[in-house]
Amino acid sequence: MILPINTYSDEVLRRKAKPLKGTDRQLEELIGNMFESMRNAEGIGLAAPQIGVSLRLLVVDISLADGYDEASPMVVINPHILAVQGYNSMEEGCLSIPDVRGDVVRPSAIQLKYRDENFEERVGEFDNLTARVLQHEIDHLDGTLFVDRMQRRDRRKIQKELDALTRGVVNASYPVAVQVDSETR
Repeated sequence: MILPINTYSDEVLRRKAKPLKGTDRQLEELIGNMFESMRNAEGIGLAAPQIGVSLRLLVVDISLADGYDEASPMVVINPHILAVQGYNSMEEGCLSIPDVRGDVVRPSAIQLKYRDENFEERVGEFDNLTARVLQHEIDHLDGTLFVDRMQRRDRRKIQKELDALTRGVVNASYPVAVQVDSETR
């Protein structure tokens, strides 16, 4: 089932998500819905808070990106970054902030401890686009958005678009859940 994606001003995107203690049939269904919703929106990563569920769960499928058609989809539960290496800047976007993009500096490689869809513990080394997407989605689990990581001067350039999103002006080709900040109406 395709779920609406929560947008920029929604409070759930600013909360630290709760860890999962195991898996069950409901979680399996949620994971399937997250993949379906992400792919419908032509995204390559989606965190549970983006669909209004404050759990430390994310899905990634970068196989749509150029040069990554062999990449396998990933389910990541309760992630913890153990180590980082190198840094690079890349333009990012976000399904929760439609039509807004900006440069973000992040580690270029990470070592990640997480649980998979079977709740089995894994440790993996990730680099390039996979590392970036994982870090972007893990930020969602901590209540951080990519625009929070942009340099101040670059963020000023997109402030009008962010203000419009806060007022509920959203232009997306996929279902969204818009929470309008009552103070900005």
